[in-house]
Order: sequence, then structure tokens, then C-alpha cells
Amino acid sequence: MTRLLTAVAAAALVLGASAASAQDFRELARQDLQSAHDQLAANHPAAAVQSPASQSFRGWIDTGLQESLGMVNRVNSGDAHAYLLSYYAAGFRDSNISMRPTFEGRGPFFATSWPGFTTGWRDGKYVVTYVKPGTRGAPPVGAAVVSCNLTPIAEYSMEKLDRWEGDLTTEAGRVQSAPYLLWNRNNPFVGGLPSTCEFSVNNRRARAYDIKPLPVVAGDLEAAYRATVYTPTATPLAVETVNGRAWVNVHSFADDAGWDAFNAQLASEAATIRGSQGFVLDLRGAAGTSAYTSTARGYAMANRIWTPEFTVSRQPAAGEVTYRATQGNRDWYAATLGRMEADPRFVAEAAPVIEQTREIVAAFDAALAAGQTTFTLPGRAVAEDTGAANPVQGPVIVLVDAGCSGGCLDTLDLLTRLPNVRIAGTTTATDTIFIEPTVTRLPSNYSDLSYGHKAWTSRTRASGQPYTPEAGLTYRGNPADEAAVRTWVGTLFGG
Repeated sequence: MTRLLTAVAAAALVLGASAASAQDFRELARQDLQSAHDQLAANHPAAAVQSPASQSFRGWIDTGLQESLGMVNRVNSGDAHAYLLSYYAAGFRDSNISMRPTFEGRGPFFATSWPGFTTGWRDGKYVVTYVKPGTRGAPPVGAAVVSCNLTPIAEYSMEKLDRWEGDLTTEAGRVQSAPYLLWNRNNPFVGGLPSTCEFSVNNRRARAYDIKPLPVVAGDLEAAYRATVYTPTATPLAVETVNGRAWVNVHSFADDAGWDAFNAQLASEAATIRGSQGFVLDLRGAAGTSAYTSTARGYAMANRIWTPEFTVSRQPAAGEVTYRATQGNRDWYAATLGRMEADPRFVAEAAPVIEQTREIVAAFDAALAAGQTTFTLPGRAVAEDTGAANPVQGPVIVLVDAGCSGGCLDTLDLLTRLPNVRIAGTTTATDTIFIEPTVTRLPSNYSDLSYGHKAWTSRTRASGQPYTPEAGLTYRGNPADEAAVRTWVGTLFGG
């Protein structure tokens, strides 16, 4: 439920960004950093909730602001402005805190130069995953990076990527940022390409390679990235047949992913999906713009496959949720309630969520009137078992990766409680107990701040804990080789 710019407003921002001077961006960065700090200090629940998950927030909010402000004089463009803001946000180590540009800036396939090859994160190492055909003097595919500019790669990668491109304290952050290790992404805070890197093949003695920057040709970087990191297809929601089994693709929880057609397909093919042969539920790359609606869509998807009568008693208890009683948080919930009530699809699919939100707004009003800093509401208790039989007759493989985040993780909280379900693939993203992101525009108008503003202190899944498949269900091949992935998944059914 984030605010979207209109095409005209977006175009105006792009024109404004191109016309602004380096000095303008420095001042805007100062304003935005201070505004983000002040909003978080005033409204984020971690400042008021006593929880181990609050420690990272409290240790960074002031220290990180000063560290970031100390780099403002190096801001020289819109990209630099965006990088510095994302650095401050990522320092909280909370995926629900972010600052993102409101205009189209650097995308996942962006760089100003590159060496003609790229790297991926494989089994704890940075490994060459793609070499552009015809590139001379490049290390071979499979070579592991040992050092760059005489700096051990563990240290170099943290300086080049951590907090700038992702959270390298998580497996998912390593995976998704790895292609940028040797790219020049126009980040003035980390420099461009290294001059020399050492690579080792099959653990043999490392060999030094000169890293020569090449100009970017259209399509090069996209090809390199897609050969390294699994990237969802243009049709994120669909049901197909693979090796005689239904393969249910859910690669996005975004509101505009095409849910009406997908839900209709689920309904028409439910009998086949539930057959004794089993099926695959593919959640790779499944992220959404709002954990609120993403979770609702994930649960609705599960209900269509297993039926609500079967899943209701297996849904995890919501438990207690603590809210920070501020006017800003209250106003966000009131606005969210209005959008829910105005969305016919959401009214039809998630009426209990709407009623719960009404109760939250009323609780905010009561807490503010009483002068409370926080208040806690009991969550939904686990429902009694209805006795409904499991309609899914066969085994279920739920395929995940580093792109599974937000509502995808909440959906896994349910799926892992269902019988004959196994999680396979690679480690997912993480989140904290500070959920329900709100989005506000920062003073520059070039960036939005997003942060969670309620604390799910009783959540069974710990803050920062991903889903990691067991050893026998962990995929160790190339995640971008779809044929290999599907062949491997087929072996998990014993066929």
C-alpha cells in the first residue's frame, strides 16, 4: 500500500535531479538524513520496546547518523545521495527500514563500467559465475576471488558492498549483492573497480589478474546478473506442469502481480494440484511492497490449495503485539484502514484484517488520551482443529531462495506447519520483529523512508532468523540454471 508517483510527478523528479548541483545534493542529503533520524526516533517501536531486537536500532540511530553526516561532503550526484541514505538505513540491520529513491535511478543491472565478468556468492565464497564471450584476460568461471588490491576478499567485500548494496551479515544480502563486487556502480564512497584481484581455481595457488574496466554495452549487465542470481520471470504467478507434477509459481506478492487470474487458475486446477503425485510451490524471489497485504495474499493462496477449514487450526498464533503510541503511528493506521475499506478485493479476502485494524486505531486513541508511550494488544489465538481432512494427498516441496522476504516469510510460518511439506532450495532473507512498514516522503522529495512500526514481540520465528533448508534439501548448483533446478527438485520426490 505504498504511495506511487504519477508519471508526471516522476518525470519532474528526474528532471529536477538532473538539474541539481552537487552542493544541492549535499544539503538535501543532510536534510533527509536528519529527517529520517528524527522520524525513527519519534515513532519506531524499537526506541520504546525492551527487546534484544532493539539493541541494533538503539546502537545505530545516533552513531549511524553522525557517521553518515560525516560523508555528506562526498555526495556529488543523485546516485550518491541515494547511496548515502541507503547506507544509513541498512546500518540498522533491519530489512523493514529502508530509504529508496522516488525517481528511477540505478537498477539491478546498472553500472558505469565492469571487467567483462561477474561474481556470485557460492558456498561461502565469491566465485566467477559469468564471463562475457570474447573477454580477454578474465579468470575462468568457477574461480574463487581471494583478494583485491592486496586486501583479503572478506574485508574488501565488506568495504565495497556492505550497507551500500546489501546487508552482508545475512546470507541473502551476500547472494543478491555479489554481482556488484567488481562493478563500478557510480558509488563515490567506495570507488570504482579494483586494479588487481587474485583468483584461485580448485583451491590451487592464487593467480593475480589485472582488472581492466570495459564500457557497458546494452544487455551485458542484465545477462551477467541473470546468469548469477535467480531473477523471477515476467509472469510471476502461474501454474504449470513439470515432470508430471503441478509447479505453482509465486514469485511475487505485489498487489499488481495478477492475482485475479492466478486465483482463478488455482481454483480450476485444485484437484490436480492436490493429487497423490505431489506438487511444487515455488516461492523464489517472492517479495511484495507491503508485508500487510503480502501476508494476506500468501495465506489466501494456501487456503485455496489446502482449504481454509484445514489451515485455520494450523496457522501460527499471532501472539501479543506492542505498539508505540504516537500520533504519527496512529495516523498511519487510520489511513491504512481507509485504503483497505476502499479495496473491494481486500474487503472480500481479508475482512478480519480490516476489523482488527479498526480495533488498533481505537486502541491508539485510548493510549494517546491516557498519555501512554506504548500499548500491547493480544493477538489471535490458535483456532481449534476443525477435524477437516488434508485435501493434499501427496508430498509438497516449497522452493525458496534469498529473494523470499517480507510476506513470503510469514507465509512460510504457515506452510511449515502443514503435513508433508518440506522447504528446499537456499536460505531466505530475514526480517525483524518490527513489522508493518509505513512509507513517508523525505524533505528532498527524492527519497522515501520506510520502517516497521509495531513490535511482534511474541513471534515464534526469532528476529533476524531466515528459513534454511536442511542439508539434503539444499540446492548447491547454479540458481540461474532453471533446467538444473527443476531436475534437482524432481529427485526430491524420490522419482
